[in-house]
Amino acid sequence: MISTWSTAAGRTLRAVRGTSAPTTYALIVLCSLIFVLGPASGLTGAAYGSGDALLAAQRAYFRRWGVVPAELFDGPAREALTPATALFVHGSWVHLLGNMLFLFVFGIMTEERMGRVEFTLFYVGCGYLALLGYAAANATSEQSLVGASGAISAVLGAFLYLFPHARVTSLLPFLFFLPMRFPAWVVLPFWAALQWLAAGRSGEGPGVAYLAHLVGFGLGFGYAWVRYGRKRGPTGGLGRAVVGDGRATRVKPAAAPVPEGENQS
Repeated sequence: MISTWSTAAGRTLRAVRGTSAPTTYALIVLCSLIFVLGPASGLTGAAYGSGDALLAAQRAYFRRWGVVPAELFDGPAREALTPATALFVHGSWVHLLGNMLFLFVFGIMTEERMGRVEFTLFYVGCGYLALLGYAAANATSEQSLVGASGAISAVLGAFLYLFPHARVTSLLPFLFFLPMRFPAWVVLPFWAALQWLAAGRSGEGPGVAYLAHLVGFGLGFGYAWVRYGRKRGPTGGLGRAVVGDGRATRVKPAAAPVPEGENQS
């Protein structure tokens, strides 16, 4: 069994190193592995128990590795690390799969444009600041906050600036989930507007940290604007992102899920 896992891990690492976006794939693998081994996945009952014991283990797990705003600003120094560790923790299967889908769709082209080292620093830095911004706006909250959406929202913001004409296939609920293709400059600002509206209606209880999405999106767009100026797209031009045959690049995200449980970003 150990030999089988070692072989599979080796193949995965070689595949990641051979891609043009190794950081994106590594983040997906890392977040998925951490979730599967944690109490929220439901796959580790022997380690965390069941029923009330499992719920208690989940709460303790989220408080240890997630951001608790009240403790971040008034707690021990180690709490300053939690906006970074929270980026790799997810509260449910829906939460994980939704975030990883968006990271896969928008992360690959963004990483190819930035390069793996810059993209890694960009992802972690913007994700940290997005969760920090949420915590500052809710400084007295005792709810733990977990999830990578702050960082992934930054990737969306950078993608919007770098590839505004890339075609995005979206599933629109008010059109019976028919797949519709629009340029990124239409889809992503519309997504950001929905986050803004949802943030204004969000309450104090557990739910989705829409403010972290907005902060991350703004940071990502601003970073790309300052860093790349007018050099957008994989060839440094202002036009649409293109593939080898000259057609517009098409990306296909699904509708964003609404996770439940702890505050999730």
